[in-house]
Amino acid sequence: MRVFMAGLASVVVACVAIAADIVQGAQGVPPLPVPPPSSSAGAVAYSCGVPAVPPTPPAGRGLQPVFPAGQYPVGLPAVSHLGARNDLPNPYQPGVDWGQLPAGRKWGSTASVTTAPDGTIWVVDRCGNSGAGGTTCGGASASVNPIFQFETSGKLLKNFGAGMFVSPHKLTLDAAGNLWVADNGSHQVFKLDQNGTVLMTIGKKGVAGPGLDELDAPTEVAVAPNGDIFVGDGHTGGGTGVGNARIMKFDRTGKFLKTWGKKGMGPGEFDVIHTLAFDSRGRLFVGDRQNNRIQIFDQNGTFSAQWFQFGRPSGMYIDKRTDTLYVADSESRDGRTNTGVFALPQTGYGYNPGIRRGIRIGSTRDGLVKSFIPDPCPYPYAGVSTLAEGVTVDAEGNVYGADFLTNVRKFVKK
Repeated sequence: MRVFMAGLASVVVACVAIAADIVQGAQGVPPLPVPPPSSSAGAVAYSCGVPAVPPTPPAGRGLQPVFPAGQYPVGLPAVSHLGARNDLPNPYQPGVDWGQLPAGRKWGSTASVTTAPDGTIWVVDRCGNSGAGGTTCGGASASVNPIFQFETSGKLLKNFGAGMFVSPHKLTLDAAGNLWVADNGSHQVFKLDQNGTVLMTIGKKGVAGPGLDELDAPTEVAVAPNGDIFVGDGHTGGGTGVGNARIMKFDRTGKFLKTWGKKGMGPGEFDVIHTLAFDSRGRLFVGDRQNNRIQIFDQNGTFSAQWFQFGRPSGMYIDKRTDTLYVADSESRDGRTNTGVFALPQTGYGYNPGIRRGIRIGSTRDGLVKSFIPDPCPYPYAGVSTLAEGVTVDAEGNVYGADFLTNVRKFVKK
């Protein structure tokens, strides 16, 4: 994502309601609303990735309407090319900005929101900055706390972690309530207690490599009931032949046990492992994002299934009481653009044609997808991620989404 998101600095604040007007070929860009002062949403939360200035059209064509009447945009089919449904019911109200942040603080980019064993909600963002990878928590941002604990009401309970990370990606909790942070900026994984004390570190700071004591932009940690540690490694090189593409397994003390996976598209091969989760049976679900699928393994790495029907997985959460699977698809796109000018490659990174972004909800027991929270941003999408990149659910069944576009939203059941 670090290359994919590199242009986000040029994105301006816009609201979803007027995004379509902006990209329909208007000669000027109207003043754009911003989130209300009481909102914790960050600077680009309402933008849908719409650029500040429409791109320059080809010479001699002038500024053409983006959506000629009767021709464009094309409609999305009921089922995508890989079998993800776009027409499922949505049992949730529209998402609302969530989280009471410290005075003067707004959300930065985040891929992570998760529910603790005690029912509280934890989030890690990139120290108030928009972006991914790199050093989003470095420099002047090193004094900013990126880890938050909330009540489900949004009341802030704790905020800490300043100076600990380079660019945190996902935060998970084990059964004992310990925090596990995958920092793809430092190429390390950290185990913390709930006061921020470091209990364990895996990987070498600043060293990206394929060694058994090295990681390359790790993305998420999942901890098995017996304490074994599974790391998704890594984020580098989506759609290319560089970077690690493997699961790393360690015992509860951090001792290396085994690894499996390599770059590829076959069973047990990966391209951008972005998210991990265990179901109640102890099976490991791996969000193999650039391959637009979830792969399922036992804890020894034996492959059992691959699922495309949940979309392109940026984030997953499994409610082990019911084995309900929540999958956030924040990146699926095709070659169409919302500017009327070629701005995206027609294949390649993020390519998953015929699918609507959003959160698909189904069962780990049979793989059926039963409901869908659609992305409110208009199709065709911009090149950046929109809606949730991380997802969780509380005891009442309300869904929380962590957005790369600097927000956390809560979706309450209807």
